[in-house]
Amino acid sequence: MKKPTSDAVMANPFDLFTEEIIHAILDHLNVEPFSKKSFSLCCKSFYFIESRHRKSLTPLRSDLLHRTLHRYPSISHLDLTLCPRVSDATLASVAATWNETLRSVNLSRSRDFGSIGMRAMAAGCSGLVEIDVSNARELTDAGAKAIGEAKNLEKLVMARCKLVSDIGIGCIAVGCRKLNVLCLRWCLRVTDLGVGLIAVKCKQLRSLDLSCLPITEKCLPPILELQHLEDLVLEGCLGIDDDGLISLKHSRTSLKMLNLSKCQNVSHLGLSSLTNGAENLEQLVLSYGPSVTTDLGKCLLNYSRLKSIRLDGCLVTSSGTKAIGSWCASLRELSLSKCTGVTDECLSFLVQAHRQLLKLDITCCRKISSAAIDCITKSCTVLTSLRMESCSLVSKEAFLLIGQRCQFLEELDVTDNEIDDEGLMSISRCSKLCNLKLGICLNITDEGLIHVGSGCRKLKELDLYRSLGVTDAGIAKIAQGCPDLQMINIAYNNKITDSSLISLSACLRLKILELRACPSISTVGLSALARGCRQLAVLDIKKCFSINDNGMLTLGQFCRNLRQINLSYCSVTDVGLLSLANINRLQNITILHLTGLSPNGLAAALLACRGLTKVKLHTSLKPLLPKYIFEYMEGRGCVFHWRDKAFQVEIDPKGWQLLVGRSPVG
Repeated sequence: MKKPTSDAVMANPFDLFTEEIIHAILDHLNVEPFSKKSFSLCCKSFYFIESRHRKSLTPLRSDLLHRTLHRYPSISHLDLTLCPRVSDATLASVAATWNETLRSVNLSRSRDFGSIGMRAMAAGCSGLVEIDVSNARELTDAGAKAIGEAKNLEKLVMARCKLVSDIGIGCIAVGCRKLNVLCLRWCLRVTDLGVGLIAVKCKQLRSLDLSCLPITEKCLPPILELQHLEDLVLEGCLGIDDDGLISLKHSRTSLKMLNLSKCQNVSHLGLSSLTNGAENLEQLVLSYGPSVTTDLGKCLLNYSRLKSIRLDGCLVTSSGTKAIGSWCASLRELSLSKCTGVTDECLSFLVQAHRQLLKLDITCCRKISSAAIDCITKSCTVLTSLRMESCSLVSKEAFLLIGQRCQFLEELDVTDNEIDDEGLMSISRCSKLCNLKLGICLNITDEGLIHVGSGCRKLKELDLYRSLGVTDAGIAKIAQGCPDLQMINIAYNNKITDSSLISLSACLRLKILELRACPSISTVGLSALARGCRQLAVLDIKKCFSINDNGMLTLGQFCRNLRQINLSYCSVTDVGLLSLANINRLQNITILHLTGLSPNGLAAALLACRGLTKVKLHTSLKPLLPKYIFEYMEGRGCVFHWRDKAFQVEIDPKGWQLLVGRSPVG
């Protein structure tokens, strides 16, 4: 056999790659959605290998799905959340094509399918183990019965399927005996009968979400006898009360997570009965529920494995916190967001008792002062998350302690606080910080951000909403020092100019950008950003008056991943809006008070942007558009939201209030 010459090898070097090497390359191309497409277009062999390597698929529109059915023969996960309308015929085609490979399908944002389509999926795809039909408001008991034919189903999410009743749930219980995860949140026609059938038939359940169902304690005995049940969510089940829970007789040992938030008729008495025997309990959610009293603390005294408790919105008493402090468990997560009654004394006692805390949320605990922060940072030095928005009595000096003592922080929320540049300089020692929220922090300037940019190089999310002391220099340092930045909010800042956007164009992973009411930003900056940040998915440029059609043209050319945009008050005309039709992924657009936009231009743009699922318009445009536009768009799955907001002329110098004038047409 003649050996290939070196010239022949150089002519097609890809022939040297084995299929395993190409698969390894494809596994590393998941960050950029268009990378795999570009890769597959290199040559026929790459095209062939990529089509067989792909295991998951998220089509942009349902009409595109038919084109891919035979190109990708090995799809195991199908995500249809970008397809607002999916017909029974489409599901039947899916089932016929991927009957041997499909394992999960997500229809949580789709509608128009019914029992016929679900039966085709359930009966045709024997390997199907996961289905999500959340928000399927047209799904009836017949559809639920069809789902029951998926004998190997392990996970089923049916949140807000409001037409499904006990009859449909009974069919699922009988047919899907292998279920281990079931969500029936907001299925308002499901009662004790349906839930009881699930508990009796589905013995392998590990997670059960019954939030907001009209159930009582009558369905709980068989649930609490499930040997493998670990997670039980009863949020907002107002039919469950102390009297019913006290009558329960059970000994449950497998439960690890219990959510009783918004169960306003359950006190420590009911909680004590429900958790009786749950020695493995690790996470407890009581948000907006019973008062935190001595009795409540005592009923959880001996749960040594309890690691997390959420008490958001509860009334907290001093005696209650002391009872929690005496637990034999060592908490890792404690949430007291918007709790009334939390004082320095209470919080100090808690953190001294639970020194291994990793996550602490004291949002809107307005009675605490610097003394509490001193005790927190001294006691809980391994904190990874601290949320303390609107703790208005905490002085600027206290923030120095956070950086000095809690250097493992990955998340810090100090929105609406007195932190200043010295505080930021201290916090910049937290080199693992990924998420930093500094909204409405009026004492910080570029000097503080320069320290953050130098020290927090892993930063991915930064919120500077209404932080009016920040200018281009600070943003430039963030962009330079934080290459992994994915989200930044610099809304309502008249000192931010195009220079900031030019700096941010170097952040290639940027996905979310909030620029609302930054009047000094123009098309120049937006164009530079669009060329660099090609993964941009969410953009808010409302009240950026100097952004015009040229900016839209650049977005349409480079930002093909854009899914949501707010153009209100910009200087965009028909030409600019129509250029956005190049963005196939665009789903959500807000268009209020574009004075250069004509009804015909708007109509043309709406028809051209075929992926739109949500459009927000001013009511003045409604009579100017032909009815067939609405019929066609709504038939495609798009929802229109109409607003009658008056035209807001200019931004107040402090960035807080808006001066209101008359609203022009459009």
